[in-house]
Amino acid sequence: MMKNNEKEKKQIPEDLVIGRNAVLEAISNDRTIDALYIAKGERGGSISTILRLAKEKQIVIKEVDIKKLDYMCFNANHQGVAAKCAVKEYSSVDDIFALAEERGEAPFIIICDELEDPHNLGAIIRTAEIAGAHGVIIPKRRSVSLSFAVGKTSAGAIEYVPVARVGNLAAEIDALKERGIWVYGADMKGENWCSVDYSGPCALVVGSEGKGISRLIKEKCDFLVTLPMKGKITSLNASVAAGIMMMEISRQRSNIKAR
Repeated sequence: MMKNNEKEKKQIPEDLVIGRNAVLEAISNDRTIDALYIAKGERGGSISTILRLAKEKQIVIKEVDIKKLDYMCFNANHQGVAAKCAVKEYSSVDDIFALAEERGEAPFIIICDELEDPHNLGAIIRTAEIAGAHGVIIPKRRSVSLSFAVGKTSAGAIEYVPVARVGNLAAEIDALKERGIWVYGADMKGENWCSVDYSGPCALVVGSEGKGISRLIKEKCDFLVTLPMKGKITSLNASVAAGIMMMEISRQRSNIKAR
C-alpha cells in the first residue's frame, strides 16, 4: 500500500521545487526559476537568505496566502516557500536572430502578450516549430512560463524553438523594429489575415486569452490582422488563431501559391 507522503510526492509537478533547503540549492546553483512563492509573513531563518539571493538574481517574487501555497504543493511540507522552475533554459532574442541567420532566412518570430494558459503556449511553440518560426518571445511578468505543462503540450518542440523571456515587451518590440522586423498583431479589428504580405522579416503578436493584445502593444504593431468570424462566437482560442496565421506566414515564405 502506498504511503501518504509517497502519494503526495508523485502529485507534485516536476517543475516545482518545495522546501527551504531545496529552493536555496536551486537558486544557488543557478537553476532557471520563473517565480519564487513565499507564504505571507514568512521572513525568518533561511527565508531571508532565499529572498536576498532571489532579488540579486532578479527572480520574480510572489507573496501568497499559506492556503494557496498548500494547494500548489499538494499539501506537502513546503516550509513556507516554493519555486516554479523552467523545464528548459530560456534563450535570448539574439539567439533567435542567430538561428534565422544560420538558416539563411528572414527572421520569423512569435510574440505572446500576457498569455496565461500553459496549453496555449505549448501549442503555439509546437506550431511555431512546424511553421519554421525562429523563436518565441514572452514577457517576464503576467505570463505563463516554460512550465512542465508547456513542455508536454509542445510535444517536444520546446527543444527546438528558442523561447526568450524579456522584462519589457513594449521596449523589446521597439528594438525588433530597429532591427528591421515588421510587427503584425492578431486583432479583431484589422486587415484580412491572408491579404497581407508576410514574406519579409516579421513578428506575429498573439494576445491573452481573455483580453487579446494590450493597448500599448497594439499601438506598437505596424499592422493589425484579423480572421473572418462567421459564427455566433466572436473569438478563437489563442493557439488556434496563432496557428492559422503562422501557417499563412509559412505558406508565403515558402512561395507556395494559393488557388
